[in-house]
Amino acid sequence: MRLGILAAAALFLASPAYPQPAAPDAGTIVKVNGIDLHYREMGAGDPLLLIHGFGSCGMDSWGDFTEELSKHYRLIIVDQRGHGGSTGEDRFSHRASADDMLALLDHLKIARTRAMGISSGGMTLYHVATKAPGRLSALVTIGATDQFEDQARQMLAQVQFEGLPPFLQDMYRTCARRGPAQISRLVDTFRGFSTSKGDMNLTPADLARVTANTLIIHGDRDHFFPVAIPTRIYAAIPKAQLWIVPNGDHVPIYGPNEPEFLRVVLEFLKAPAP
Repeated sequence: MRLGILAAAALFLASPAYPQPAAPDAGTIVKVNGIDLHYREMGAGDPLLLIHGFGSCGMDSWGDFTEELSKHYRLIIVDQRGHGGSTGEDRFSHRASADDMLALLDHLKIARTRAMGISSGGMTLYHVATKAPGRLSALVTIGATDQFEDQARQMLAQVQFEGLPPFLQDMYRTCARRGPAQISRLVDTFRGFSTSKGDMNLTPADLARVTANTLIIHGDRDHFFPVAIPTRIYAAIPKAQLWIVPNGDHVPIYGPNEPEFLRVVLEFLKAPAP
């Protein structure tokens, strides 16, 4: 990803090494908080909740990793509200998405889980971890932030679908089950983060409530969320580890980094829960 307005659209998504869009899956729909929430399960064992980046969908973000992860965990791969097969694209916020995740865990009768979130998914999980600390035993966030800062806001304000790189346009088209209207509303929401004040505004005191073992993964070349942000989050969360990926852009886990990402997260997730 290169610095610039076109690349700003990848803020909650991925780097140019992002995997090819995956075909939509049937999955399961559950009604929570006035929306239809789509998710898919794979594997067996202790649960592991996986949340995608903005504009993407569950299997599109996580498809490269599910085969290996499902050997160790019961994967719960969710489409955030308004994404993929989930409804509610006109009512998206990370706070609302966190409430959806808690409702889904209640529906599945999962009292406590491990969880990983890519960018926007990680932001949703920060809200889960601060709102209901006891529900997460381990937390991995990748390219996430606690607050929208001016640099990101300026880029987001100029986002238009027609200006997105082709691979991101393809991703939106593949993931948006309900077609152009869904895409349009998601892009409007994405651009709206440029002026959002009440969604991602977590303070160090908020983050200090996180009790989960936490691994923060971030690229040292992330132009949207510079490394000062994950360093700040690391300092605030009591049981946090920080992996700054050298020469890593936003969401530096794809392509040649995939084997090391899997090695590190599987080792981390096996650690005893606090």
